[in-house]
This record gives sequence, structure tokens and C-alpha cells, in this order.
Amino acid sequence: MLDVYSENLLQTPREAVVLQSVFHALAYADVFDYPLTVPEVYRYLTSTRGTMEEVTRALSNKLLFSQTGEYCTLRGREAIVETRKRRAQVAARLWRKAIRYGRIIASLPFVKMVAITGSLAMNNTEEGKDIDYMIVTAPNHLWTCRALSLLVARIAKLEGVSLCPNYLVTTNALELKERSLYVAHELAQMIPISGMKTYNELHQRNAWVEDYLPNAAGAPPFPHGAKPAESKSLIQQILEFFFSLPFGQGLERWEMNRKIARLTREQSQSFESYFSADVCKGHIDKHGENVVMALAVRLQTLPLPTGEGQGAGQ
Repeated sequence: MLDVYSENLLQTPREAVVLQSVFHALAYADVFDYPLTVPEVYRYLTSTRGTMEEVTRALSNKLLFSQTGEYCTLRGREAIVETRKRRAQVAARLWRKAIRYGRIIASLPFVKMVAITGSLAMNNTEEGKDIDYMIVTAPNHLWTCRALSLLVARIAKLEGVSLCPNYLVTTNALELKERSLYVAHELAQMIPISGMKTYNELHQRNAWVEDYLPNAAGAPPFPHGAKPAESKSLIQQILEFFFSLPFGQGLERWEMNRKIARLTREQSQSFESYFSADVCKGHIDKHGENVVMALAVRLQTLPLPTGEGQGAGQ
């Protein structure tokens, strides 16, 4: 076992803590075959609020880490640098379409925020992968917004673009129920393309993210052309008036009742799925659970001097 805590490498308990957090950050990214730049290691430092100087010092531990150009990886995982570069080229081709369709969804009635999440948000996607969106809606209109968003997704499919508006909440449910490192990363990495006011409120209502990622304050850098739009069109206002009428309210109840029954039945085996009047969270592949398991395997390779693990890994 590597003696990564020998006196010539670490002199203080603080340095040991930062090294564990740096390892944790790179191990989490490694689950996605994703090397990090030094500023990214700093931003996604796990559980500990460190300085850039402390992060840089920890990364100088060559028994644990490697650096290839601007990218840092766990030792022996240098090959994923080329994976990141290749996937970044795929992402660059997708961003224009992702923003265009995201803004179409943002123009739907009662949509308060649209953000790109998942692999594209990190420029770490493959050909044919879904473009994931998180959508915030006004209360009592979530299921109508979902139906209209899926209609946009059908149109995008004709262009060969796969949209996945798989996570919708209303402004009544901005404080997310699930609290984990995985969810913290999803919130910290998402790229808002409309509704910055709601985006900021979402983060304020989920201040617990700082317990997992204390350095990840504020939105990540926006890709070119992804600056959030804020204006509400006249058509959107007219549609909101129309869907506020009794007909629209009845449509919402009908759509909600039938889809909650169907989705609950179809995704009954997934602990990550949840459906209500204020939340539609559909995940049938247990992605978050699989990430946690893969991360645990990687963390087993780091000997801890105190016999204690990181507190925010689950």
C-alpha cells in the first residue's frame, strides 16, 4: 500500500484532510472518465473548503495523482484525458441545439427555469446521448408543462436530437428532498439557460450543497451562447392566461393523475423516481446509486490515517 502520508509528503493534519478531499474530487470525476483541471479540482473539492494553494500542494503528490497538460487524474488513469477531449468535441456540436431547444421549452407557459444537466453540462457526452434538462414550473401546472416539453422532444427527435426533460419541480418544491453528493454535483454543475432568478432561489433553498461541495459557489462558466434569457414573450403570456382557465386546470389534473399512476407503476423499482403534483423525477436506470457504488470502489484505494472516511460520500 502506498505510504501517501509519510512525513516528507504531508506535515500537518490539515494537509491530510485536503489531500483526502482532492482524492475524493478526482475519484468522483473518474467515475465518469473525466479528468479535472486544477480550478475544477478546487471548485469540486469534497467536504472541505480549501484554498487553491492547498489544492495545488495536494496535487503534487505523485504517488496518487498525475497531470497531463492542464488535466489532473488519479495515478494510472491518464488515458481519460483523451476521452475528455473527444467528448468535449461532441459536446461542442450539441450545445447550439441544446440551447435552442432549451429556450423553446423556456417559452412554454408557466416555465420558470430551464437548465442543462447531466453529461452535456460538463462537456462530457457521447454521440447519441440524451440532452438532459431540469425544469422549474409554476405550481399547479407541472404536468401540463411536462406534456408540452415532451412534445418539443418529439419535434427534436425529427432532427436526430434526443431531449430528456426528466426532472421537473414547481416553485413549491425548490428545496430538494434528496441530499447526496450526486445531487449536490448535479446542482453545482447545471447550466441555466433561462430563469436566473429561479436558479438563484433554487441554490438558496439548497444551501446544504455547501456541506458536500463548499467551494462550488455560483454558476459554473457558461458555454458560448448559453447566457440565460429572461424575457417572457407575448405568446407565453397568452398561453398562460388560456391554461389558467377552468379547461386548463382540468387538463392539468387529468394529465397529472394518469401520468403519476402510469409512471409510478413503470418505475416502482427505482428509489430515485418520485412523482407528485410538485415533482416529476423519473430515473429508471438507478444512475445516482450506480455512481455512489463506483465511487466507493475508488475510495477504497486511499488509505486513511485516522481510519475514518469522508462524511459526504453518500
